[in-house]
Amino acid sequence: MFDVDVRSRVPIYEQLVDNIKKMIIQNVLEKDEKLPSVRKMAQEITINPNTIQKAYRELESEGYIYSVPGKGSFVSDTKNTVSNQKIEVLTEELEGIVKELIYLGVPVKKIKTLVDEAEAEMREDGDR
Repeated sequence: MFDVDVRSRVPIYEQLVDNIKKMIIQNVLEKDEKLPSVRKMAQEITINPNTIQKAYRELESEGYIYSVPGKGSFVSDTKNTVSNQKIEVLTEELEGIVKELIYLGVPVKKIKTLVDEAEAEMREDGDR
């Protein structure tokens, strides 16, 4: 369920955060769905429970999940919790990436195609 590459330079907790975000965005994990407990996930993917706890804390601080004491962690309704500030940060990052791609000689048409493909993929994932 969760892909972790222990040889990657990307820290394991960041890989978990990215995997869970992607699953939430693609509606693989749905609103109010319970995530595996820290202990259970640690056993499944054989990593330190503290690493998983760190990933869950980050996801909670970003509004992707919420915790209920004694019950566990659950997927938030991210469409309502994603703040304008987060959208602004991501927009600035995207703008920087686009500028760098143009600087490196990638045609604007190719960049637009990438955006169109991402949008089409999101629609497909939403239909599942």
